[in-house]
Amino acid sequence: MTKVLVLYYSSYGHIEQMADAVAEGARAGGAEVDIRRVPETAPEAVVRAAHFKTDTAHPLIESVDALAGYDAIVIGAPTRFGRMPSQMAAFLDTAGGLWMRGSLNGKVGGAFTSTASQHGGQETTLFSIITNLLHFGMTIVGLDYGFQGMTGVKEVHGGAPYGATTLADGDGSRQPSSVDLDGARYQGKRIAETAAKLKG
Repeated sequence: MTKVLVLYYSSYGHIEQMADAVAEGARAGGAEVDIRRVPETAPEAVVRAAHFKTDTAHPLIESVDALAGYDAIVIGAPTRFGRMPSQMAAFLDTAGGLWMRGSLNGKVGGAFTSTASQHGGQETTLFSIITNLLHFGMTIVGLDYGFQGMTGVKEVHGGAPYGATTLADGDGSRQPSSVDLDGARYQGKRIAETAAKLKG
């Protein structure tokens, strides 16, 4: 069975919800799925003052070497000034050994994100994640236009060809919509199906 890792960092729970949806889609695509989060690197005082969400059902990733055991890795992180946050970057920066050994070459990768506003850097954040995955030698699967939910302008919703997205609003009050979560499920399923084909 194809093994998929959904690896994420979430400050306020939006990306955590998207991670669950990506995993649901990957399972529908026939994969065995693990959901893991990367360690928090912000000082405890900052975490408390900013009211970061610290309760989660998902365990921390065991180590960076665990990535080599998966056929596909889908990385989710919110935006920080148009790029991935330092928590995810710090984790990926420890993957030099995997890169040197070519441990992730030929595996499937994907990205998803959340921003406060519609023009808050969704695509550049996705690209900051995808750039890492390409350097690891991975084949990228985005959110293709087979998912029609991301088209149209009658409602506010996320979604880009480069990956599933959601919008949180400036105060974090907007939760992922059904369109956002459906896009995440669609991408997760496509990633699992692509990984199965490449593995086969």
